[in-house]
Amino acid sequence: MDIEKLIPHRDRMKLISEVLDIDNDKVVTSARVSDTWPLYKGGFVDPVVLIEIVAQTAAAHIRWKKGVDKGGGGGWLVGIKSAEFFLDRIPLHTMLITTVKPLSGAENYNVLEGTVSTDNDILSRVHIQVFRSE
Repeated sequence: MDIEKLIPHRDRMKLISEVLDIDNDKVVTSARVSDTWPLYKGGFVDPVVLIEIVAQTAAAHIRWKKGVDKGGGGGWLVGIKSAEFFLDRIPLHTMLITTVKPLSGAENYNVLEGTVSTDNDILSRVHIQVFRSE
């Protein structure tokens, strides 16, 4: 699946690299920490960047459910309902696996839960709300 059809992010702001699994109930993506990422410094990224990874993964799911070929549409406003981080920094080249599940939603509004992990360790849990203007 072409990730660039699912998210608008490009260049150094495109953090997720691949959709591993997607269905109506969830989406799973992968990303590898890069020295071009925002919040990179001295071989590590700040875990706050995981919020953006969850948001991009959520965008991929919402766009996939809407239909990839139905065109773009409006801007997105993302609010952070909660975010928990279980480490202080993430090393360069770490492979991140993000799972996002929708919790509730209406026509242009969604609440989603994201978990970012590596191997068997959970690095972050994030709840976001997304409003899309069409």
